[in-house]
Amino acid sequence: MIRLFKHYVPHVVLLLALVDLVLLLASAEAAWVLRARQIGMTVEPLANRYWPILNFAATLQIAMVAVGVYGSDALQSLRFAAARLLVAISLGVIFLSVVYFAFPGATLWRSNSLYAMAIAFVLLMVVRILFDRLLGPKVFKRRVVVLGAGQRAARLGRMSASQKASFRVVAHIDMGDCTPVVDTAIDRGTIENLEHYIWQLGANEVVLALEERRQAMPVNDLLRIRTLGVHVNEISTFLERETGRVDLRSINPSWLIFSDGFSSARRLSSYAKRVFDITVAALLLLLTLPVMAVAAIAVKLESPGPVIYRQQRIGLYGSQFDILKFRSMRQDAEVGGKAVWAEKNDPRITRVGRIIRKLRIDELPQVWTVLKGEMSFVGPRPERPGFVDELSQKIRFYAERHVVKPGITGWAQINYPYGASLDDARQKLEYDLYYAKNYTPFLDLVIILQTIRVVLFPEGAR
Repeated sequence: MIRLFKHYVPHVVLLLALVDLVLLLASAEAAWVLRARQIGMTVEPLANRYWPILNFAATLQIAMVAVGVYGSDALQSLRFAAARLLVAISLGVIFLSVVYFAFPGATLWRSNSLYAMAIAFVLLMVVRILFDRLLGPKVFKRRVVVLGAGQRAARLGRMSASQKASFRVVAHIDMGDCTPVVDTAIDRGTIENLEHYIWQLGANEVVLALEERRQAMPVNDLLRIRTLGVHVNEISTFLERETGRVDLRSINPSWLIFSDGFSSARRLSSYAKRVFDITVAALLLLLTLPVMAVAAIAVKLESPGPVIYRQQRIGLYGSQFDILKFRSMRQDAEVGGKAVWAEKNDPRITRVGRIIRKLRIDELPQVWTVLKGEMSFVGPRPERPGFVDELSQKIRFYAERHVVKPGITGWAQINYPYGASLDDARQKLEYDLYYAKNYTPFLDLVIILQTIRVVLFPEGAR
């Protein structure tokens, strides 16, 4: 994987995105030339129309990221890829058509855009079919050797067996640190020259997955492997990269202390984040006023009670604030004000509430909370004080999620379905810690774009 602004991007995704960008540029140019010849217009040099062509390619590329064209489902399934591409290209062209009225010279003509849309869809699908048929999914998977044969090592083996995995375990080596549970593991004592053996396997990476390191840390082996040019990783760092979350089962406090992340350099990024929050929040409040007015009327007409629901939440560094939402449950949803986990098909949710939850309209009043500075657009989901107290006692490192402002959307929200149990909270915390540890404006941009995918293709909303 390649790390861009502290965020891991698989090589195959980056390669495919670059190829897509070239094809989008070619589609825009081909559409321009084709339409010009149809109407008998002279085809001028490319330098006279480079800006509309760049705008077309950039807009569609952003739309493709937003709807999940580069997600694992779309990369593994041509059917998913076709559906996501069609939605992305359609959204991009609609946006460009609107822009055309305000800035005619900045985009392609509407007829050009339609031609470019059709050409782009065909070319992008052809590339994906060629990738699938000629290269196959295994070509882009890294070859990994795991040092260890215990439960941790076995877990990596199970992960690599998944079709969505970006790596393939080519060997497990029993380092004698525990009773082996991987049947195919090779005893370290039978390998005379470990670095040569790894080189023969064509491994790209070695992962240290020992159950007990105190007496079994193979320092000399690791040193020789590293000097051979093979990348060496500890299992916690490897899992963070592969899963996009901090694995609570494998980390310890020292890993959090000494690993990369939580950089003080993000202070400047935090100022930029605040400027972004204020600007977008003000614009969003103005643009969504009609939608919020309709939602408020619908909520009021369906059931008695206040339109806006206020609830105390825990924010940055444990501070408390009131979150604002359109009420989506009955007024008596929580007797005595006691916090209750939400359930699937929760009977307390009203008919209007179910609709506004699916469309995320119930979250719109939170924009005011963002404008006040108590929340951000991107960050961990703020929880209620009662839940925070309970979860902090039952889940390690739960308090560390509060080192960043809570958000309307976040890394956990786009990667994990809406959860309402202790295990759900633990898994969402792994994503929250990844965000807190690796926060950059680039990661915020990825999250905002992927939120569009979640809205368009609802996954786990309750």
